[in-house]
Amino acid sequence: MGYRNTVEFQVSGEYALFSDPVTRVGGEKCSYQIPTYEAIKGILQSIYWKPTLCWIIDELRVMKPIQTETKAIRPIAFNGGNELSYYTYLKDVCYQVRAHFVWNENRPELAGDRNEHKHHNIARRMIERGGRRDIFLGTRECQGYVEPCIFGSGSGYYDNAPGEVAFGFMYHGITYADEAILDEDRGRMTVRFWRPVMKQGVIAFLPPEACREKRHLHKMEMKIFSDKNFSGLQEFADSPDGEPCLPGSL
Repeated sequence: MGYRNTVEFQVSGEYALFSDPVTRVGGEKCSYQIPTYEAIKGILQSIYWKPTLCWIIDELRVMKPIQTETKAIRPIAFNGGNELSYYTYLKDVCYQVRAHFVWNENRPELAGDRNEHKHHNIARRMIERGGRRDIFLGTRECQGYVEPCIFGSGSGYYDNAPGEVAFGFMYHGITYADEAILDEDRGRMTVRFWRPVMKQGVIAFLPPEACREKRHLHKMEMKIFSDKNFSGLQEFADSPDGEPCLPGSL
C-alpha cells in the first residue's frame, strides 16, 4: 500500500550491530541478522525528526548477503579499566527502506504544525543530503550512509531466493508514552516483539500497535511541548532560498 508521504532511501555501511538484548547480559554483543524496526526508525529520526509526526517503517529490502564478523573489543568496565569482549557484527550491509509518517495524535498542542506537504518535502531533501545528523547502524561505531533510491530498484542478493526465511522471536522496538496509540500502552513504556519473515529479500514490518507480544516495563509521563520550550511552527521556517532553517541560522 502506498502513502502520499512515503519516503524511500538506501542506507549502507561497512559494519552494523543490531544487538540481540539477550547477548548483552555477559557484556558481549551479537547482532541480529536483520535490522530491528527501532533501528530503522532511529535512522529516519536522524534524517528528519519532529515531535509533530511519527515515522512508520513499512518495508525493508536486504540488498547484500547476510554475513558476520567477530571482533575482539576492549570496552570500558563498570569498575574502571578495560575488559576483553567479543562483538559479532554484520559486515558490508546495504538496505532499501520504504516508510511514511502519521501525525502524533498525543500532541494536540502541535496541531498547527501538521502540514503534510512541508514535512514530506523537508524529509526528502534531508535524505538527498544524507540526513541531518550522523547515521549509525545500530551502534555508534558503525557509521551509516544514506542516499535516495526507488524501493525495489536494482539487483538484490535475495531477489530470486525460493520460499521464505523466518528469523524467529525478535525485538521489534519500544513504544514510549508520547507515541502510544493503544489505550493499554498510554502512560507506559512498552517493549515489543515479533516474528519477522523475509520473502525474496523483502521484510514487511508490522506497525507498532499490531505487535501483540509485548511487555509493559514501567509507568512513563509524556513531555508536553509549549510555545515556551518548542516552536513547532517556526523551527523549520523556510529561508529566502527555499531551504529549511535551523534556529539561529538566519
